[in-house]
Amino acid sequence: MTTEKIAVRITESGNTLEVEVLSKQADRIKVILGEGDHSVKCELTPTRTGRAYAGTVMGREIVYERSRAQVQADLEKAHKTSRQSGLR
Repeated sequence: MTTEKIAVRITESGNTLEVEVLSKQADRIKVILGEGDHSVKCELTPTRTGRAYAGTVMGREIVYERSRAQVQADLEKAHKTSRQSGLR
C-alpha cells in the first residue's frame, strides 16, 4: 500500500513542504510532518470559505491549497477506482 503525500504551504515563510496523509475526509485531513521521533501530527480543517484546509503545527499555520469540493471529488474518484480494481 502506498502512502499519499500532499504539499502544504507554511504561511509564515511561503515555503512548501510535502507531508504524509494519515487519513483524508472532506471535513478533515490528518497529516504527519517529519519522520521518526521528531514527527508531529496535525489536523487540517476547511477554512470558512472552503477554498483550502488549514491547521497549526508548533504555532505555525500550514495550508493545503485545495478546496473542499476538490478533495471530495478526489475521494470519490479514489473510491470508484478501488471498487473497480476489486471487481477484477
